[in-house]
Order: sequence, then structure tokens, then C-alpha cells
Amino acid sequence: MSYATVGEFLSDLKEEFREGNDEMMKAVELKKVEQERKMIEEFVQEFRRTTRESGYKEKLLIEKFKSGINRMIKRKLMETE
Repeated sequence: MSYATVGEFLSDLKEEFREGNDEMMKAVELKKVEQERKMIEEFVQEFRRTTRESGYKEKLLIEKFKSGINRMIKRKLMETE
């Protein structure tokens, strides 16, 4: 790689780190998504919105979704067949 100016180099460097940082920030945001007292529909919408561009794969998304569900609902789901 060669750059005509230091400014070009710094611009490329910032772009590279910003792209990786966006994905990391989405992943951090996803970790914070919890149902708490929200209706399940609200939780699902927030979860879907947050998963976009998070970098998480399907299996990790499923695990995160399960962990974000209200514990009373989790208990009921585990008790059903």
C-alpha cells in the first residue's frame, strides 16, 4: 500500500477501525437486550432490530434470545413439553 499523503493514510485507517467498531458496538448493544417487563412482542422487535449487523451467527442468536427472555417465561417454557 502506498499513500500520497498522511491524510489519506489516516482516512483509510479510521475507516477500517470504524467498520470493525460498528459490528462490535452492535454486539455490545445486543448483550444488553432483555425482556424484563416488556411484552414478548416488544422484546422480539427490539431483539430483531438489534441483531442486524451484530455479527452473531444463528446459534449464538438463539442462545442470546433465550437468555434475554423474562425468567418467569423461561420457567414456563421449560415446564411444558
